[in-house]
Amino acid sequence: MNPLAGLRILDLTRLLPGPAATMHLADFGADVIKVEDTAEGDYMRSIPPTTKSAEGREVNPAFEAINRGKRSIRIDLKAPHGREVLWKLIDTADALIEQFRPGVLGRLGFGWDAVHARNPRLVLCSLSGYGQTGPWAQAAGHDINYAARTGVLDQNRAGGVPALPNLQVGDLLGGTLTALSALLIALLGAQRTGQGSRVDAAMTDGLLVHHLFPVADLDAGQTPVAERTLLTGGAACYGVYETADRQYLALGALELKFWQSFCDAAGLAELKSHHWSLGEAPGCEAARATRERVAERLRSRTRAEWDAVFANVDCCVTPILTPLEALAQPHHHVRALVHRRGRVTALGPLAQISGHRLEVKAAPTAGEHTAALLRELGYDDAAIDELLASGAVKDR
Repeated sequence: MNPLAGLRILDLTRLLPGPAATMHLADFGADVIKVEDTAEGDYMRSIPPTTKSAEGREVNPAFEAINRGKRSIRIDLKAPHGREVLWKLIDTADALIEQFRPGVLGRLGFGWDAVHARNPRLVLCSLSGYGQTGPWAQAAGHDINYAARTGVLDQNRAGGVPALPNLQVGDLLGGTLTALSALLIALLGAQRTGQGSRVDAAMTDGLLVHHLFPVADLDAGQTPVAERTLLTGGAACYGVYETADRQYLALGALELKFWQSFCDAAGLAELKSHHWSLGEAPGCEAARATRERVAERLRSRTRAEWDAVFANVDCCVTPILTPLEALAQPHHHVRALVHRRGRVTALGPLAQISGHRLEVKAAPTAGEHTAALLRELGYDDAAIDELLASGAVKDR
């Protein structure tokens, strides 16, 4: 069962946030049409590193993974006949998602008023760094900038210095998941009312509205200082610890019962009362001393030795795995999350829905489906040849 079968999404995005959002839609059966320009197209295709696809093509593995199962058409949106093709696609679509800088889509002739007049039930989702309005709307940015301007980067520190997370939190959590959820909300509304809506999804908004705990600290009259609060390393029960072989463990014993089980298993019974819930405030001198005692103890054995100790202890201690180790974990394979097509790894689905099983398909080559989509729109072979010759559209 494909829950989104019959849903058509026009995807004018490129690089990471937008294509990852539409990947999730395609995974659940939506017909995602990747609209690329007739010049470079989605330039993530050629960004190193590259590898071989299952079909033997040289591909960027991230591009291949997040564009799986889509169809591609190449259109010159500055050419009148090219714009005519996009209008015909809009007539058939349920949603259009774009990732241009604010105002660009309107200058191309496809602003909200025009699109809504043409197809009143269509949802138009605009994904950008800072949103369609506000003083920063036209500012350029990347993941690091969105995290910086929302206080997220300030709360992610190592040794007192803001540290870059390897997960692109602005692009993927602030952008991909925000756009995906807002788009689905708007599609549900359109299904119920027959009227589409404009979705203004900003990566910065998506981060800020989920930066809940530091804001709660401020409301309580406290200044959140990274590495001194409960979830940033200020408590011994929640943090990263080195082992004897320079590997690492993640300890997440936030609840007292888990902390006390950890202390018993680790040979630290004398620390069972040294927990934030019993009055040892995160970041205080006593908490720092407790943390150092735990660190000293965990450095006395290798990660594998500690894995054996904690294997059957319910205390929220886990090894910190490398990406290669993580992909090999049986749990992820039991849940069918890791798929290989040639040398490309596809991860998904986003969630388990009864009756649905992900079928991983190849990402399209640029313009691979141009002719087929034009035929679906009613163009005959002569008209298609004319469009190709004019440069208004391009195939592979």
